[in-house]
Amino acid sequence: MNYSEAKSILEKHGQGHVLKFWDTLDAVQQAGLLSQVEALDFKTITAIQALLKDGGEPAVPLGAMKPAPVVSLQASQISEPRALGEAALKAGQVGVILVAGGQGTRLGYDGPKGTYRLAPITQASLFEIHARKILALERQFQAAIPFYIMTSEGNDADTRKFFAQNNCFGLNPDRVKFFVQGTLPAFHPDGRMVLESPGKLFAAPDGHGGILSALDRRGMLADMKGRGLTTLFYFQVDNPLVDIADPVFVGVHLQRRADMSLKVCAKCNPDEGLGVTVVRDGRTSVVEYTELTREQKNERLADGELLFKFGSVAIHIFSREFLIRELSAGLPLHPAHKKVPYCDDQGKTVKPDKPNATKFEKFIFDALPDAKEALILAFAREDEFAPVKNAEGQDSPATSREAMMEKFARWLVACGVKVPRDSEGRLAVKIEIDPVYAHDAASLAARLPKGFQASGDVLLKG
Repeated sequence: MNYSEAKSILEKHGQGHVLKFWDTLDAVQQAGLLSQVEALDFKTITAIQALLKDGGEPAVPLGAMKPAPVVSLQASQISEPRALGEAALKAGQVGVILVAGGQGTRLGYDGPKGTYRLAPITQASLFEIHARKILALERQFQAAIPFYIMTSEGNDADTRKFFAQNNCFGLNPDRVKFFVQGTLPAFHPDGRMVLESPGKLFAAPDGHGGILSALDRRGMLADMKGRGLTTLFYFQVDNPLVDIADPVFVGVHLQRRADMSLKVCAKCNPDEGLGVTVVRDGRTSVVEYTELTREQKNERLADGELLFKFGSVAIHIFSREFLIRELSAGLPLHPAHKKVPYCDDQGKTVKPDKPNATKFEKFIFDALPDAKEALILAFAREDEFAPVKNAEGQDSPATSREAMMEKFARWLVACGVKVPRDSEGRLAVKIEIDPVYAHDAASLAARLPKGFQASGDVLLKG
């Protein structure tokens, strides 16, 4: 794209101000700005301008909502879906998508969040924990399981380097595919894009819903098709307990012929920051916790249970064909009014002390209402959800490590091993089990040496 082309398309969309300082830029700055303009999605920009004209809020269903039906599997109901899921894995039909665009800022950590070292004894990183689970699946089912990792512009190079330095943690590099999340500009109230500096538009990540366009733009959907994938397991990097491509979950998804499936768990309190699954205007959807009133968050049934009890933890399964359909349909935009640095009339960058512009994001769970068949499956929180979000307190490295060790302890106890605890019932030893060594109590029982005891810290490596 050259200057004339950029000027023409920008002015057509009311964005001519983007080139206001063109003559003050050097050649490198001019090239960078043209590159930004060329990458803009003007269809989305037009939609944003319409939203801002209407007050900045997207049209959302207004009907009364009720809790969505949730499936809770009993032990007697597991064998058939497990067999279906295992068959799909063995046939090479299942891929894994990891959302890993975040930095470890809230943890006080400088680097991609996935490189944060978390394991109780080895200090293995989040990336290693996840990769080893996929490696364990590949070995268990003698299958190839492609691993698609969505990075961000800010952490893509560091993430790729980390995987290369660690030899992809044993995975075949050909099946580890990185792709960069898209960005969206911020907007002034009048619909103009925010210039951060004379030669740069302000841009922010477009939300986890941006994964659809990123998969397409970066060639990942084509790669999935070429590998014969039909089913994609999706999760976020900060949860080390996630049961990646759990055969039972995969099998129930296939059994129900679902377009999209979610795992949900009981919320630990009414104000926990998890979206809830509901039926509204006849369609299943997820409502963000920020969109619930205090009354809705606290409403209870006659038995005292929360009406909106189950929260979504960003563990999904999609059919590949559904992702392609949703790419064409598009996801709604969600506004957030923020403090955004901007370039003043003199070309100086100003950092405002109050919200001055609007950022927009897309959320992947907004695909749910479009699913012809949707599945919502309940799981035990202590087995599959212990995110690392905060430096201290709830959802911190300390609570996540504790949850990991308690899960491993339950496996050992199921194998007949006595696990030492202190007088208050807390673990008296550290426990870490490599996913390649064992992925559940049954696989652990098959490998533990006869007479094994947990007399000290327990580290079992595959």
